[in-house]
Amino acid sequence: MSNRYYTVSWDQLHRDSKALAWRLNDRGPWRGIVAITRGGLIPAAIVARELEARLIETVSVVTYNEEERGLPQVVKPPAAAGDGEGWLLVDDLVDTGTTAKVVRALLPKAHFATVYAKPKGRPLVDTFITEVSQDTWILFPWDTEAQFIAPIARSAAAR
Repeated sequence: MSNRYYTVSWDQLHRDSKALAWRLNDRGPWRGIVAITRGGLIPAAIVARELEARLIETVSVVTYNEEERGLPQVVKPPAAAGDGEGWLLVDDLVDTGTTAKVVRALLPKAHFATVYAKPKGRPLVDTFITEVSQDTWILFPWDTEAQFIAPIARSAAAR
């Protein structure tokens, strides 16, 4: 497991998802959006609003159990999207590309967009906003909550 963390706030996620919509606006029109659940749901909703897309489909691929990777399993296929032609596929992050490969096989003609990308998975997406290093774990706002942290001087004195 990585010792690096990159914390994303709700405001930052909204700004970055809106920036993704800006990049995708001229590439449409889109028949619809496929959100990769669960992480892609909120970015897909923001992108859908900005692009005025009304048809939303989901695909669910389970690859993580907490912070451990497992074998990918499609638990809900994107039936309405066919082979993906004319569809926009949205996720929060492409990491190693495990989920991306599975979804690409399901929707080979879709345009794949993520808000964040790591180097191993980046070649599998068509559009992304921010790249982070492979050894960084992104803490999304739905995975965290604000809490008090002791001042540095206090924690240093305790050592």
